[in-house]
Amino acid sequence: MKKVLSILSLVLVLVLTLGLTACGGDTDTASSTPSTDTSSVEDTYTPVDMTVACMTGPTGVGMAKLMADSEAKTTANNYTFTVASAATEINAKFLKGEINIASVPTNVAATLYNKTGGKVRMLAVNTYGVLSILEKGDTVKSVADLKGKTVYSTGKGQNPEFIFKHILRENGLDPEKDVTINFVSSEELVAKLISGEAEIGLAPEPAATTVMVKNANLRRALSINDEWSKVSDTQLMMGCVIALDSYVAANEKAVEKFLEEYSASIEFAKTNINEAAKHCATYKITASEAIAKKAIPTCNLCYVTGEDMKQNVNGYLNVLFTADPTSIGGAKPNDDLYYIAK
Repeated sequence: MKKVLSILSLVLVLVLTLGLTACGGDTDTASSTPSTDTSSVEDTYTPVDMTVACMTGPTGVGMAKLMADSEAKTTANNYTFTVASAATEINAKFLKGEINIASVPTNVAATLYNKTGGKVRMLAVNTYGVLSILEKGDTVKSVADLKGKTVYSTGKGQNPEFIFKHILRENGLDPEKDVTINFVSSEELVAKLISGEAEIGLAPEPAATTVMVKNANLRRALSINDEWSKVSDTQLMMGCVIALDSYVAANEKAVEKFLEEYSASIEFAKTNINEAAKHCATYKITASEAIAKKAIPTCNLCYVTGEDMKQNVNGYLNVLFTADPTSIGGAKPNDDLYYIAK
């Protein structure tokens, strides 16, 4: 019996010893193995001070939410915004590097590209076509119905003239014989449409919405954006954001952060019209919140980048170059105009 008890005691001691050794081994192994969990690693991105310019009207509408977020200090970069009434107020400062990113018409981007010897990059397209044929009456249902009519328009020697005449030609009309186009200033166009003196007008947003609000007899007879699509295999892309290639090269991560936030800002404007309209009025992008509410749905906001941007903008620039080479700076840009993210 004593021998049996001795053997059992020895077995018990061995079991306990082995158990403690195994536990100690597990602890040592766990403590010596490096952790592969990277979930706690924080983003080390450092905000960049960035100056951004946009224009009143459609090319600025998509920027409104980003401007509000910047003021609330919730953006990745530290933005300083400028709102201009025309691209001419932006160009010189942009070329000097005082403005890092600018929202301008796509033909202005091409012009600046040529002016700098190819040092401008188009980052994204922000608006499709923003022109409409307005009519006091109900006779214009197609482009063909404009034959024999008088159309008041702004933009002599500029995009509206070239786009409109291209669409007329593609629909079998001679712009010099079949349609009388009376070119007037933007202010005159608005006044004549509101008073009713002009029964048909070619107007951009938000002017088109403004005059329709003030003259209930006017209606949107034709969307030039839609008419372009009917006669072209590309989309009409009239607005974009640009930067100098040197700035992009030195601040690629910051530019990508901007584009992420800008894309979200554009989407916000398209899906949250009431709030976006408040921002547009706050930052003087439109004349009033009421006008912005009505105009945003017809501003044709978009966010297009990469190969789609290149293909469609090239189609538009080809039309402008054919009409007047000086409208895009005298030459068709090379493909390096278009920024393709890595």
